[in-house]
Amino acid sequence: MAALEDVDLSLKLSGHDAQKRLEKAQTRLLALRLQCAGLTGDGSLGPPLCVLFEGWDASGKGGAIKRLTENLDPRHYTVAQFAAPTDREKRHHFLWRFWPVIPGWGGMVVLDRSWYGRVMVERVEGFATKDEWQRAYEEIVSFERSLWAEGVVLMKFWLHISDEEQLKRFQAREKNPLKRWKLTDDDWRNRERRKDYEVAVREMLKKTDHEPAPWTVIAAESKQYARVAVVEAVIRRLEQAMRMAGQDPAIAEESL
Repeated sequence: MAALEDVDLSLKLSGHDAQKRLEKAQTRLLALRLQCAGLTGDGSLGPPLCVLFEGWDASGKGGAIKRLTENLDPRHYTVAQFAAPTDREKRHHFLWRFWPVIPGWGGMVVLDRSWYGRVMVERVEGFATKDEWQRAYEEIVSFERSLWAEGVVLMKFWLHISDEEQLKRFQAREKNPLKRWKLTDDDWRNRERRKDYEVAVREMLKKTDHEPAPWTVIAAESKQYARVAVVEAVIRRLEQAMRMAGQDPAIAEESL
């Protein structure tokens, strides 16, 4: 079971090793995605891939998403971002707004934030009632199991950094005029409630880590290490899912 205390935040890679492994992994992922899209091999479609990112503010989600997708054809994936629900979305079940972005066979979506907002920010900030966020754990697991039953490969990443590293990154953003826009009053306020958020994250990992959709907690103190770890983890899971769906991922090697 995924847990914050099991993460070794000292993990890192040298610049040369990180770049070498990243380039190799990006090329491999491109080949796998082309095969899943039916553009190589026998033309059959591979399983839908949904990669979900959560993590502390300034933990490097954007950088990890960029490295995951930058070598892919933009016609073959979608990045969906989710902020606070609109008034219209609030009139529906909290999972309603996420259905339209779920990919079909051969497709891929990357979620920058997700339905886990219900049991984190909405819980901590009081945007959801206690009854709402408590029952959400079971609702989320049922939702993810239904996706899995339809063949969706769901990867869930939590990018973990220390409180000290987060403060360091906040201060660096504050000093950089090209990155200052990323830092909001909400970010600083959330930092003040980090202990409350940590309680919520631990419970989230414990109650929503299940076999069809396990959590992968990434040590993100080193951005270079985290980016490589994410892409390589996606490759391993996608290859496994392709085999289960009757596709031979070895065929993708022929295009390299």
